[in-house]
Amino acid sequence: MIGASSTVIFHFDIKLADGSAAESTRVHNKPAKSQMGDGSLSPAFEAQLMGLTAGDSKTFTLEPQDAFGMPNPDNIYYVDRSRFSLEAPAQVGMIIGFAMPDGSELPGLVREVVGDSVTIDFNHPLAGQTLTFNVEIVQVIN
Repeated sequence: MIGASSTVIFHFDIKLADGSAAESTRVHNKPAKSQMGDGSLSPAFEAQLMGLTAGDSKTFTLEPQDAFGMPNPDNIYYVDRSRFSLEAPAQVGMIIGFAMPDGSELPGLVREVVGDSVTIDFNHPLAGQTLTFNVEIVQVIN
């Protein structure tokens, strides 16, 4: 049974409010793995998993603040178009990885290209969305 410090392996499907599919671990048959309480899942998401056991399935809906949060205007950046190459120009809808000082990569979505200015959004793509999750618990490690 899932408790406050369990490691959980689970499949999930995420649907938007209009019923369209947003994401699924089933596409590549690679379940997610998460440690309860480590901050990778929201407290509201973890609360929905508590008490479930391997083989259980559950469907629940979370408001934006309980899922991926609300978009933060501080996560919108304006970058000069010259930072992109002719071979890989910035195009609306592209997701581009930006190198961080610690060596990790942060994905940003190109929202707008106007003149020499490129608007990059580093908010989670599902921020601000009410989402329905369908989870299937594969394994619980206590």
